[in-house]
Amino acid sequence: MTVSSPIIGFDQQCKYVTSYLFTPLTLALIRLVLGSYALVSNIVILAWSSAVLDDVDGYFSYFTHLSYVGLIAWFWASGVQTLFFARTSKESRPLRYPLQSWHRVLQFLHELLFATIATYPVIVTIVYWALLSSSESFSTPFVAWENISQHILNLPFVLFEIVFTNAPHLRWIHLPITVALLGLYLGVAYITRASQGFYVYDFLNPQMQGALLAGYIFGIGVGQAIVFIVIRYVIVLRERLVKGRGESDATSEQMHSPMHEKEEQDVDYNLKA
Repeated sequence: MTVSSPIIGFDQQCKYVTSYLFTPLTLALIRLVLGSYALVSNIVILAWSSAVLDDVDGYFSYFTHLSYVGLIAWFWASGVQTLFFARTSKESRPLRYPLQSWHRVLQFLHELLFATIATYPVIVTIVYWALLSSSESFSTPFVAWENISQHILNLPFVLFEIVFTNAPHLRWIHLPITVALLGLYLGVAYITRASQGFYVYDFLNPQMQGALLAGYIFGIGVGQAIVFIVIRYVIVLRERLVKGRGESDATSEQMHSPMHEKEEQDVDYNLKA
């Protein structure tokens, strides 16, 4: 069987689809369960906003909802990849999963998606409970469930990926990209203001905030950088503490084979992060 070059360079140790605590199949099921909960809750909230509140037009203008969609995308994408890996780990060597043979653009986007879901929910949670929450946050059972799902549970969902999987530490190249994406979101917020007549977040209203607006925007950018660095080194610490645990025999054999050593010499996939 001929192995294409994208496989050689991307995630050679299969870190994105393994855990030091769980088997690949268990990890896949956990990810798919979390993804299913996030997907169903998002659909219910969207349907409720449309049918009961008649307030669905600006739903995807909120960064909370966009970051939650990112979580859904990650758990389903990683869950399906892990499920394929669990199957191949029982059937063949070396261990593979589909993403390893896909185009490098898709591989990069998978890594970037992980960088966003590892950091944005932290920003969402901090900003919401520090600046946006009020007595209305738990005014009704539905509103309480919505805020618990999107402003509380999002954090343990992310911490599961950071702490209990073998996902590699964030690459530095993703830091400016994640900050830039936050900047692009400001465009969405102000387009919503121009097209629908409201600010998705009051702290983005220049009439209300005045000079503080620049401080809020700068602070969120700096906050993203700080969160990114903290999460990166939390993962580095986890990698060091659990090094060697949960590595399958087949993966170990693959990683120390002469062929793998030759591949490492021949192919550079920007593993320096």
